[in-house]
Amino acid sequence: MKRFSVIFLILFLILFTALVKNSTKRVDDEIFATEESIRILKKDFENIKLEHNYLSSADNLLEFQTLYFEDELVKKDIQKIRIINQSSQKLEIKKLKFINE
Repeated sequence: MKRFSVIFLILFLILFTALVKNSTKRVDDEIFATEESIRILKKDFENIKLEHNYLSSADNLLEFQTLYFEDELVKKDIQKIRIINQSSQKLEIKKLKFINE
C-alpha cells in the first residue's frame, strides 16, 4: 500500500508538472506574440510620428507652399471656419469647436 501511494504521488507530480509546463509555454507564446505586435506598432508609430513632425513643421509647410501651390494658398482665420451638415433637405452650419474650449 505504501509503495502504491509513493508511485501514485510520483505519477501525479509528473502529470502536474507537465500541465504547468504546457500552461506556462502557452502563456509565454502569447506574451511573445503580443510583444512582437507591440514592437511592430511602435515602429509604425515612430515612422508616422516622424512623418507628421516633418510634414507639419512650419518651415516645411511654407516650403511646400512655394514649391507646389505658389499663390494658391491663402491664410484664413481659424475662428471663421464653419462645419456644414446636410440632413435630408436642409443645410446646417455650425461653428467649429476646439478641444481646449
